[in-house]
This record gives sequence, C-alpha cells and structure tokens, in this order.
Amino acid sequence: MKSMGFYGQTVRRFLHLEREPVSLITRSLRNAEIAVTETRDDDPIPRSSGEMGLQDAYVVSLKLNDYPNCEIWERGHAIKTDIRAGATYLYDMKNDPRFFINKPFHSLHFYLPRSALDGIADQSAAPRVGELPSQLGVGHDDPVIRHIGGALLQALRRPTETNQLFIDHMMLAFTTHAAQTYGKLRWGVKVPRSGLAPWQLKRAYEKLDADLGGTLSLPQLAAEFGLSVSYFSRAFRISAGLPPHQWLLRQRVKAAMQLMTVGDLPLSEIAIAVGFANQSHFTKVFSAQVGVSPATWRRESLGVSERED
Repeated sequence: MKSMGFYGQTVRRFLHLEREPVSLITRSLRNAEIAVTETRDDDPIPRSSGEMGLQDAYVVSLKLNDYPNCEIWERGHAIKTDIRAGATYLYDMKNDPRFFINKPFHSLHFYLPRSALDGIADQSAAPRVGELPSQLGVGHDDPVIRHIGGALLQALRRPTETNQLFIDHMMLAFTTHAAQTYGKLRWGVKVPRSGLAPWQLKRAYEKLDADLGGTLSLPQLAAEFGLSVSYFSRAFRISAGLPPHQWLLRQRVKAAMQLMTVGDLPLSEIAIAVGFANQSHFTKVFSAQVGVSPATWRRESLGVSERED
C-alpha cells in the first residue's frame, strides 16, 4: 500500500504543481516517515487545493513569502487571514485543511505523523504528547523552525550532496522541537548525561569510517549498540563533540588530504573516492573546514603546481 504521507506526489496533487517536488525523508522513529518538502509556484492558476488525505498526522509549514488575504477552511469552516513570511503554521490532517490558491506561494512543509511523536516520547521515557495547537490561520514565531528549515532548504536544492545521517539528524531535531514546543513533551530519565562508552565510540567511528559515502542511517548506527536514535545521537555528540553527519564530513576531508599527499590524482576523482557527490561539493566542504580550497592546500602543502581540474 502506498504511503499517504504529505510529500512527493501527494503534495504535487494538493497544490496542483507541474512537477513532483523534492522531498527528504527519514524513518528514524518507529519507522515512521517524517518528510520535508519545498513548494513554490510563482504563477498559479486560481483554484481550490486538493486533499491532503485524512490521517493522524500534522503538516508544519514554514512560510517563505507573504500571502495576504489567504482563504483557508477545515471541515467546512472558512476564514481569511494574512499569511506572514517566516511564520510557522500547524495543520491537523484529521481536519482536512484546504486552501484557495490565487497568489504566488513558497513554503517548506514538514510532514509529522502521530507515530513519530509517539516514538520521540517513548525514546525520551516521557508521556505521550497530546494534540498540537493547529488553530486555523494562527502563525507562530519559531526561530528554531526557521533555522532548521534554512539548513534543509540547501539540502533540498542539492539532494545529491546530502547524506542520510544529516537528514536523520535534522528531522530528529525538528520532531523533538515540535514535540517539546507544541506538544509540551517533558524529558524522562533517559536523557544521556555522559557520552558513549569508549568501546562504543570506537565502534561508531569504525562504522562511519567504513562508509564515507554516507549510506548509513542513524537508526542503523543506534541499533549497533541497542540504543534509541535520540539517545545515541546525543551521546555521540557528547563524546565526539560533533553530531555523526558532521564527524563524517570531517573524516572525508581527512581522507582527501591523505590522497592528495600521494600521487597526482585529479581532485574530481579524489572527491568521489572519499564520498562527496562531486568536485564542487568537495571544494565547498573542504574550504569551509580548512579555510582554503583543496587545490590551494595541495599546492601549499606539497609545493606542486595544481590545476583546478
């Protein structure tokens, strides 16, 4: 049975988009699909939206442009309101929210099923959260959602440069924030106060080093030690000083440095060999971490002439 999750083709049909939008998906909590999708139409045909599909889930929407005099309705009850750029709106899919589309729109939509909220509560040893405050037309000034959304926008626009560890990490942060801020989640006794045991950290490093391409997910890493995803993610960060996806990027840069000191492999080949999507992605990450481009680093380190491949 196909998922009814609010992403991909479901979003396309709901907003009458010409193409299926890019979505990033994680299954790090109880195998629940949590997704984020960017939607934009600068010249829509005026008409009513489609259906989200009734289910026990929420759509958390970060608006990226103003949408004045927006007509919204749920279960036959309609209102008109001014949508504000930068605000976060919550929609309960059980209420069948719909819109009249008659102006350009640009939004980031997070699909958050109830099963994910239950999963984060279980992993936090906390009581299940209640209904989220999805009051029709009411926006929230939420700087955390804006920050997470900004990071995910870059990933949505460069999906080949994005590894699953990053997606898992950001979507776990989003779900935890939504549960705490809007569902009043309170942590139980399982919040780690110390990091991983030395043998666990060593094993985690080995697993990540063996997969520089970034195909491992947070659930796979956490399962290695019989830990929940949220516990493992926090404990790893305490021990390593970085979340797993950032630690992986650092290891890619170190591996690239080693390859650049032996032989004369083109930078484009080195980029692929250490797990980057392409040379441009390699150069961007390397420059951010080291302060100079790979070509400059090799030239200054080895005293050899280097072309930018």
